[in-house]
Amino acid sequence: MKLKLAVIFGGRSTEHDVSVTSGLSVLKNLNQKKYQIYPIYIDKDGLFYQYKKDLNIKNLKLITNIFSYLKKMDVIFPVLHGLYGEDGTIQGLFSILNKKYVGCHTLSSAICMDKVYTKIILNSAHILQAKSMYIQKIKDKYYYINKNFLKCEVNITDLDLKIKTYLKYPVFIKPSNSGSSVGVNKANNKEELEKYLQYAFTFDNKVLIEEEIKGKEVECAIIGNNDLIVSTVGEIIPDEDYYSYESKYLNNKSKTLIPAKIDNKIINKIQKKAKRAYIACNCEGLSRIDFFIEDKTNRIILNEINTMPGFTEISMYPKLIQNLGYTYEELLDMLISLALEN
Repeated sequence: MKLKLAVIFGGRSTEHDVSVTSGLSVLKNLNQKKYQIYPIYIDKDGLFYQYKKDLNIKNLKLITNIFSYLKKMDVIFPVLHGLYGEDGTIQGLFSILNKKYVGCHTLSSAICMDKVYTKIILNSAHILQAKSMYIQKIKDKYYYINKNFLKCEVNITDLDLKIKTYLKYPVFIKPSNSGSSVGVNKANNKEELEKYLQYAFTFDNKVLIEEEIKGKEVECAIIGNNDLIVSTVGEIIPDEDYYSYESKYLNNKSKTLIPAKIDNKIINKIQKKAKRAYIACNCEGLSRIDFFIEDKTNRIILNEINTMPGFTEISMYPKLIQNLGYTYEELLDMLISLALEN
């Protein structure tokens, strides 16, 4: 008897379009002999639809009661990126409905989506990360949160001085809860700092200001609940100064190398750090762990953890798992089996 499998994609986040591409790729590669597939599209307003053949509204049927619809499923595959999909919110819904689902659970999804709290957890695990400052915006006022979690109101001049003292320009401005480099910019001076802070705060009320790390950008894929399979390391060669949203998804000029052109000893170290980070953040199912290898020192610096990475056929996560000898279809089967384990 076929498993009833819901595949959910789209969503309300800024990564809606990326999620659609990932979701359609998953649908294309699932074994229809094993699964009775129920594609579900979430539009940008958060409405759930039965997906038939395209996103034309004429070919979509509104799901009026998503709770009863999902209760019929054996397992759910949320191919959702960013807020409301990768941050623990929809995972909480699945848990309330007592449904099994692919990927990290509520707590680990929430931790890994929020860059500030990822840093707090990984610092406790003694995993090296870029130096950063944590800024909040409340009612048009900026607040600096220090290492003792004390909150202090600051202005741009204050922040500029703190950066010059602690981080040095250039710095990266990153919304705490955003993926695919959405809202991320590189500031070289006080004027750019103010401009890019204002922009980042349109995505979140928490923002990281992070030191620049000059070096290779590399990624490692992990699959598993308890017995973990860790991939080799892939390297990103961005066509721009840094790996922006445009260089990831729009201009198709960035390149990937699998395996990365780095020493095997460094690959082994990255794999061990990726595994430690995965365990520290209580990840399950899958994650892609991203690192920098600093040019002058070869220091391995963790950048972020993606609990539902891009899933197109050319995305780094499936390519890294395929490098281990699995097909894309086998990868999907493994993830669904892991979901059913829990």
